[in-house]
Amino acid sequence: MGHAGKIATHVLLAFLALLVGRYLVIDMPFTRDTLLQAAYYGLGALIVELLFRVERAPWRFVSASDHLRLLRSAVLTAATFMVITRLVHPGIDGGLRTVAGAALFQATFLSALRVFRRSVHERMLLDSVLRLGPAALHPALPRLLIVGSANEAEAFLRAPAGLGERYAPIGVVSPLDRETGDELRGVCVLGAIADFDSVLARLRDSGLPPSAILFLTDSAMSIFGAERLGRLKTEGVRLLRRHGVVEMGADAHAAPMLREISIEELLSRPPVRLDPEPVRALVSGRRVLVTGAGGSIGSELCRQIAASGCAHLTMVDASEYNLFHIDREIAQTWPGLARKEVLCDVRDAARVDRVFDEQRPDIIFHAAALKHVTLVENHPCEGVRTNVLGTRNVALAAKACGAAHLALISTDKAVAPTSVMGAAKRVAEAVARQYGGGGEMRVSIVRFGNVLGSAGSVVPIFKQQIARGGPVTLTHAEVERYFMTIPEAVQLVLRAVALSRIASEPEDGVLTLEMGEPVKIMDLAKRMIELQGLTPGRDIEIEITGLRPGEKLTETLVDVNEIARPKAPGIMEAVPLSPLPTITEERLAALDGLAEIGDETAVRDQLFGLVEELRQTGPSKVVKIRAS
Repeated sequence: MGHAGKIATHVLLAFLALLVGRYLVIDMPFTRDTLLQAAYYGLGALIVELLFRVERAPWRFVSASDHLRLLRSAVLTAATFMVITRLVHPGIDGGLRTVAGAALFQATFLSALRVFRRSVHERMLLDSVLRLGPAALHPALPRLLIVGSANEAEAFLRAPAGLGERYAPIGVVSPLDRETGDELRGVCVLGAIADFDSVLARLRDSGLPPSAILFLTDSAMSIFGAERLGRLKTEGVRLLRRHGVVEMGADAHAAPMLREISIEELLSRPPVRLDPEPVRALVSGRRVLVTGAGGSIGSELCRQIAASGCAHLTMVDASEYNLFHIDREIAQTWPGLARKEVLCDVRDAARVDRVFDEQRPDIIFHAAALKHVTLVENHPCEGVRTNVLGTRNVALAAKACGAAHLALISTDKAVAPTSVMGAAKRVAEAVARQYGGGGEMRVSIVRFGNVLGSAGSVVPIFKQQIARGGPVTLTHAEVERYFMTIPEAVQLVLRAVALSRIASEPEDGVLTLEMGEPVKIMDLAKRMIELQGLTPGRDIEIEITGLRPGEKLTETLVDVNEIARPKAPGIMEAVPLSPLPTITEERLAALDGLAEIGDETAVRDQLFGLVEELRQTGPSKVVKIRAS
């Protein structure tokens, strides 16, 4: 029904409301004056409708606020009617009782009409009128148990497409014991989360074990321990959550609303929730280029940047396989996004220059790097050529093409590095700032720890070992690391760069992500075993193999020559205590030459010597090349 039709309906209901009110409230017969009163009352309703446009609220989505607006409309109609009759036809208003009765019936009619329309829209009219108990289950649909507060569960059940893949809700488990016994749109609150096991036992005894459990919030999921979640998974119960906005992409209406919870989410701490607006403001309408676009971090950067509305996305990677997959995913999820995939190795300076000159990006995220500690330790020349010299190539090309911002993705292994990979990234931090700074382009360096589920993470390795029946291998019982999920890490990276972009002055230091408390890898292994419904030490053995070359027991995000200061929720800045030394082009050329000829010992010596220079807290100086 169009707006004009709705206005006409409202006016007609107001007309009828006065007739009914006059007849029922003061028991007066219908006369010519009664019809005239009703006409004036309808005119008052028309004036109120035209002024306040109540009809714009869709009837099929009526809510409590809509009912209050309808009551306001009825009261204003009554007041307008009294003003009209006083001015046009004094003495015909019928008295206060008639006007009050008309307003009451008008509000009732308007509300009832919308309730009827919404009931028809949601196909629940007959069911709501005839059903005396909770809603009957559809026998063909999998049974869904919802974990969350009554407010959250009611909001989820209210959405017509809320069940996504189509489930039959059998109950709600709430964090609050006082909500037990409430009925939410035909679904009962069966108990509190603390009594989850007894609720589950009652469902099984009644022949209604859940096929899936939906966690509406991270806090609701965090109350369940790994052992309990693992037991549920072993019993074949699916663990679900709703998609986020970034996950759903541009075509949010077509995406399924529910998805399986990944093991990385079950292992991680509750993620930091940030306002997405600064990130949208950073990339919206701009040309963005991502190096290492096919990797774990690079691909998630591409997803979140595409979801934030960039004007053009250039994806650069040296791996044909990885680049093909991320390009296909972006094309399917954001078909209207202008994009370009580029097969390019950042070690090729001439090729990098051509790509940047052709694409003319406004913002560059440099995620391309060799990150596997053991592999880079065994191949230090390749690590230096990619992580150090590749970063120099990107910084110079970004500055030459007139980019506004360059963001380097670094690692906590760059702090007091003991591995070649960490040392190369520490030098890369200095190289990015030195070769990219000093002009109009801003340079941001974002340093963070391990991400769950990334390439080379212990999680997929442990999953494979558990699937084989064990053993799960650890290098040391006391090894601990910082962890966060890939989407959360990238969200914080984008937020950090967005804050850097709008800051009045460029940062002097390195942006670090707040990663919570470090996690012992031993505890992580035990939780992963429990999440499979198994017992560590009995079903799956854990073996200690010893630390590998370059590996440390613990990691930190701030070095001895830096001081940390908070910048924003979830983000800190590690500021050097004194200005960093300048790295001469001759030094990098010498390092490049040693890497080219494959002199691993000399490359390692030069690299760690340079790191020590960078970590000193003395006055600024130029690092001179040593005679070999």
